[in-house]
Amino acid sequence: MLPGVDDWQIMRGRVYGADHTDPGPRPGRTYGELVGGPLDGLLLDVTDLPDRARREGVELPTEIGRHGPGGRARYVPRADGGRRFDWAGDLR
Repeated sequence: MLPGVDDWQIMRGRVYGADHTDPGPRPGRTYGELVGGPLDGLLLDVTDLPDRARREGVELPTEIGRHGPGGRARYVPRADGGRRFDWAGDLR
């Protein structure tokens, strides 16, 4: 941990699932923001996201949710066009 920098600041601007050595957004891709829950502030690459997931939401594997390793965090798109995905709970 860097002095004076918390986990939230480190994760801001990072893309979910991206390589840790180059976690930022890539040109030519479209991103939505994950809001709330364990992945709050991360960007989700929605460029190739299936239409169903854009409408109904996604379940993203994460070790930092309620269920630890093997758990998933569910995020659903806001009605504002899907640029933000709100946390809807953790799943096993």
